[in-house]
Amino acid sequence: MSEVFTFSVSATDGNARCGQISMPRGVIRTPAFMPVGTAGTVKAMYLDQVREAGADVILGNTYHLMLRPGAERIARLGGLHEFARWPHPILTDSGGFQVMSLAALRKITEEGVTFQSHIDGSKHVLTPERSIEIQGLLDSDIQMQLDECVKLPCTDAVAEKAMHLSLRWAERCKVAFGNQPGKAMFGIVQGGAVERLRVESARELVDLDLKGYAVGGLAVGEPQDVMLQMIDIVAPNLPQSKPRYLMGVGTPDDIVESVRRGIDMFDCVMPTRAGRHGLAYTRFGRINLRNARHADDPRPLDEASSCEASSKYSRAYLHHLVRSNEILGMMLLTWNNIAYYQYLMAGLRQAITDGRLDDFIAETKAGWAEGEQSKS
Repeated sequence: MSEVFTFSVSATDGNARCGQISMPRGVIRTPAFMPVGTAGTVKAMYLDQVREAGADVILGNTYHLMLRPGAERIARLGGLHEFARWPHPILTDSGGFQVMSLAALRKITEEGVTFQSHIDGSKHVLTPERSIEIQGLLDSDIQMQLDECVKLPCTDAVAEKAMHLSLRWAERCKVAFGNQPGKAMFGIVQGGAVERLRVESARELVDLDLKGYAVGGLAVGEPQDVMLQMIDIVAPNLPQSKPRYLMGVGTPDDIVESVRRGIDMFDCVMPTRAGRHGLAYTRFGRINLRNARHADDPRPLDEASSCEASSKYSRAYLHHLVRSNEILGMMLLTWNNIAYYQYLMAGLRQAITDGRLDDFIAETKAGWAEGEQSKS
């Protein structure tokens, strides 16, 4: 732990980095996957389980928490760490992505975003200053700037307008954040799928000398090769000495390919959402427990896993729970998925340290492919 926010790289393999972020509430080992705790909960999981699975940090969401139960209320109750019983680092999203997804309910101006609550239709205004204020009330350790995130594909003009607005908002967020010892504010690189815009955004944000930098506006409808191309363009324009966060990504394959390109941090709802819909992520690829072929299968998902959800329950039982729409099935599969994602991150960190990242990725993908072939 550290009384100030620091980032250090302990090993590299090509463009990939292994390191750690240190701050008063703990250490985040990188590359890191942050389970999404949108409303102060990682869905279908106890946070003790999330920690035991290997997570160093979770993500909370400004948009959802400001609407319910309210940032001021959480502050009165001791902040999000105390409220949710998670004493470790928390990163909060600014709310920009959620506002984008509610396009029919919002209006964007230079000042900020005016939108209607999806819960009760009430009107709210989210400015850069208010976003940082809310994140401060939540007492999050890493706070994100408010940005405008556009859906892809979009025109160059739309991407450019949103990118420049996001840069102006980043400056306002930096002023609003001020000096908070032990905490950090990250900027968000925007620019759609346009190389010159991504480079301009990255360079302008670097000039603000922030504690870390995120790549936003990806995993919003574009194919994987476009996402990876944008990472290849952006990463060389970001400082080696600061963490890089790819927002909202993704599948295990997205993660390993992005780590290869120098990304340090990830978040995505995929492992929890998949668990609630009967899908398990494993060393053998994805397993759909709704499939009737599992009805008589006594094998666990992965007998070698240290996660009890993966190694102690038969596929037949999990299939039964899923087909019966039992809550326990959602809980066990989500637990398995979070554990697998953390297992994957630990493997990536060790592979980078050992200088064998390419071999590790090849072996991991071969395991996924072998599992897929066994289904046919």
